[in-house]
Amino acid sequence: MSSLVMTGRTDPGMVREHNEDCFVIVPESGLAVLADGMGGHLAGEVASAMAIDQVTQHLLNAFAGTHVPSTNSGADDSALLVDAIKSANAAIHQASMTRPEQSGMGTTIVAAVFSDDHVTVAHVGDSRLYRYRHGALSQITEDHSMVQELLRRGLISPEEARTSVNKNLVTRALGVDPIVEVDVRETDLAPGDLYLLCSDGLNDVLTDEEIASHISSHPGDLDAAARSMIQQVNERGGPDNVSIVLISSDGQFSRKRQH
Repeated sequence: MSSLVMTGRTDPGMVREHNEDCFVIVPESGLAVLADGMGGHLAGEVASAMAIDQVTQHLLNAFAGTHVPSTNSGADDSALLVDAIKSANAAIHQASMTRPEQSGMGTTIVAAVFSDDHVTVAHVGDSRLYRYRHGALSQITEDHSMVQELLRRGLISPEEARTSVNKNLVTRALGVDPIVEVDVRETDLAPGDLYLLCSDGLNDVLTDEEIASHISSHPGDLDAAARSMIQQVNERGGPDNVSIVLISSDGQFSRKRQH
């Protein structure tokens, strides 16, 4: 049975007192989820932790109920991811409405499910999934942010987007509204691929080329690559929490049945 190698690291950075990022990896189930919370008085920590817990439990319970391999597992994984994230959104929104200290809390989320020869990814907000293949880094998700909207319309350049004072304003987040729109897509899984989930604390500081350089400089050592990226972010002032999940595969993955 093929397996995935996963590692994850999170760091508060050099400025923030609290870490509002959260992630989980479940290699035997082919699952990785990362969230970046927002909201005052520790509410961001609550939102991201709720998102991770709700989505992970929803998916693991669904995987446990899967008895027959599907011939259309990508479509199944897409529906499961959307259901899981919408369920988490409802729970976070309800908590924010009933607990004054958590009013207005929200979180981004990016979740990846590996199955057979493909990866299904769902996201809300500006936490990202990248693929590193043949020495090149490609962004698979598209940020739900004001800057991305301006970029898509051709109103600003990529360089202006990187330096914009509004680059952290998201247009979608879990928990803010009772209903959320989830973007989901499927991409192929090839031998030698490496996937990266990250909060904006990474890509706001390091360019895609720099991220790729860290990966290529540590072949076969995902943890060393993650540590070196976080170190460079903090050397540049570490303005935000930073979280990284790295996943490598031989091109196929068979999910172990949960009992």
